[in-house]
Amino acid sequence: MQTGLQALIFDVDGTLADTERDGHRPAFNAAFAEAGLDWHWSVELYGELLAVTGGKERMRHYLAQYRPEFECDKRAYADVDALIAHLHRRKTEHYVARLEKGGIPLRTGVLRLLREARAAGVRLAIATTTTPENVTALLAAAPQPGLLDWFEVIAAGDVVREKKPAPDIFELTLAQLNLPASACVAIEDSENGVRAALGAGLEALLVTTSSYTEQQDFAGAPLVVDQLGEPGAPATAARGDLGGAEYVDLEVLRRLRAQVFG
Repeated sequence: MQTGLQALIFDVDGTLADTERDGHRPAFNAAFAEAGLDWHWSVELYGELLAVTGGKERMRHYLAQYRPEFECDKRAYADVDALIAHLHRRKTEHYVARLEKGGIPLRTGVLRLLREARAAGVRLAIATTTTPENVTALLAAAPQPGLLDWFEVIAAGDVVREKKPAPDIFELTLAQLNLPASACVAIEDSENGVRAALGAGLEALLVTTSSYTEQQDFAGAPLVVDQLGEPGAPATAARGDLGGAEYVDLEVLRRLRAQVFG
């Protein structure tokens, strides 16, 4: 029976790419303006809204907290749920168009680590609350032909009942991989993602902080770095130990899994 590190499970937004501030946020704003709404999510406000995972859920939270007086124009939409569904579809279309123009690159070290894992036979998976279309567009725009096909499992969007910080999306990913949590390392960028991964038993957990999450606590994550890093662009550990490595490679992740699970 194979032992040791068998799979890497990646979050997407903020982890594979720093998509939130300059990708999702302007796409939301474009959808709002297109619908004739005076909503505008600034960089600061969007950072607060990211405490809620899921785009539709984020809009509902915004209405409840910042626009409690809002009433949907029933001439255009049946109800608020119909409006939110429409806005989310258009937001996704704006976001995908931005990705297709190459406007959102993968984060430093991501493609290097993916190539290293693939060469070593370590399986790759994605567990995210973003929509499948967003994942597909991001990977299709990457400078690696066929990158989408490298991921054996892509668990995304509304395929589970509860989104992060609930563990559902990670539990589904593990079930589809047919692997125990002890055989995997999860890679996340947010407190909600950390809570979700730990709830699924993924205690071998790497956090790569992003522009919106660098001040978060990440309680329970054994290794927190500012980026995966590259030769000449080293990673810096805020928690845990890279073991003298300049950047996060497969050997660092193998040691991390062994430290946690033995």
